[in-house]
Amino acid sequence: MLCYKNNINTVNEIMDKYNLSLKDKVFLWKIIFPIFNHEEFQRRMNELEFAHHDNISLGYHIISDAIVTYLLTPKKQLKEEQQIIAIIIAMFHDLYERPWQNSGIKKERLTNRHGFVHPIEAVINANTWYPKYFESDLKSKIIIDGVIHHMYPFPVRALDTTPAELNNEKKFYLLDNKIQNLIISSTLRSKIGHISLCQSKYLEGRIMSKADKIVSIIKDLKSFNGLKACITGKNPNLDSFSRKRSK
Repeated sequence: MLCYKNNINTVNEIMDKYNLSLKDKVFLWKIIFPIFNHEEFQRRMNELEFAHHDNISLGYHIISDAIVTYLLTPKKQLKEEQQIIAIIIAMFHDLYERPWQNSGIKKERLTNRHGFVHPIEAVINANTWYPKYFESDLKSKIIIDGVIHHMYPFPVRALDTTPAELNNEKKFYLLDNKIQNLIISSTLRSKIGHISLCQSKYLEGRIMSKADKIVSIIKDLKSFNGLKACITGKNPNLDSFSRKRSK
């Protein structure tokens, strides 16, 4: 219970960091709370279990992306429904299965490593944990495509006939066939070899992708080891951070 309250306080602190008004906070909380409240999202608020960039928790990063996405949407004159979908994409975009820094996970192919496959894992988990957001065909297409291609211009793994070595592959085959096909078709757009190199077809996804770059490059990654970890998957900063926390 204490951790949950601390996580709520953390979200409010992030909102204050971006100078949100009370009206903005109320609007955002209404959208993000059903997602934030899930036990799997709560796990990802813990920087010791899910350190995302350096020692910033995955949940902290996701909330930051949702806020920046919200702040970018007025510039594109989105309708409120589109604005909400863009924020939902932000809340789902990095719900990957396992921590990626210092994980020791070995992959046969370079294109099966975290950077290439985590959007696919995220959209699988989003469908598994939050199925009500995928009841509409059109919203499903927009959300799935936005999550899949949020890393652009970095490519995503194409779900072709070769093994993608997803950490949550079993969950994929439990999804509705319609959702499976939407995920596969999104990853096959602009396919080059075993990767897909294209931005989201939808404005909501493109706005969220821009927000992710702002947060990741300008706000999150402030150390050389943190930047290097994006390539190597290894970050010695986490060891020193864990030692400090344990004292």
